[in-house]
Amino acid sequence: MTSPLSSFDALTLADVPRLVELNEAASPAVPITSATEMAALLDAAGFTLAVRDHDTLVGFVIGMYSGADYASENYRFFDARSSDFLYVDRIVIDAERRGAGIGRALYEAVFDLARTGGLREVTCEVNLNPPNPESLAFHARLGFTRVGEQETKNGSVTVALLATAV
Repeated sequence: MTSPLSSFDALTLADVPRLVELNEAASPAVPITSATEMAALLDAAGFTLAVRDHDTLVGFVIGMYSGADYASENYRFFDARSSDFLYVDRIVIDAERRGAGIGRALYEAVFDLARTGGLREVTCEVNLNPPNPESLAFHARLGFTRVGEQETKNGSVTVALLATAV
């Protein structure tokens, strides 16, 4: 495997089947997303990063810049709060690869992207209900703090809205 600490490539439409597979395996931490919805998300994304092992996608991040035309309730929270951020819509690592530093390396690349763009923070959300304590702890280790909380998906999901300075 190419070291997760080296360069990343961008996601493409050819990645959609594997994106859906990884995304579904990570549910309920991330919402189930059909292939059509995933392709639309890639099209709307401001940035994507992929980690591959011999051409097999093993981790990814999809995100937006502030000011994007993106209907996500969570993104809209951050967009109303600031115009100086990168938003991580989702970060997913193959379950067999978790704990190997891939998530941290992806976030370091996002932090670098924000700094290069002169942005002051990176934002995301993590589920509180259904609970995702591992992700909350991971994000806390990266310096994220809670800046809000909201119910989404018609009250079926509650999220912690997180931000960290870069």
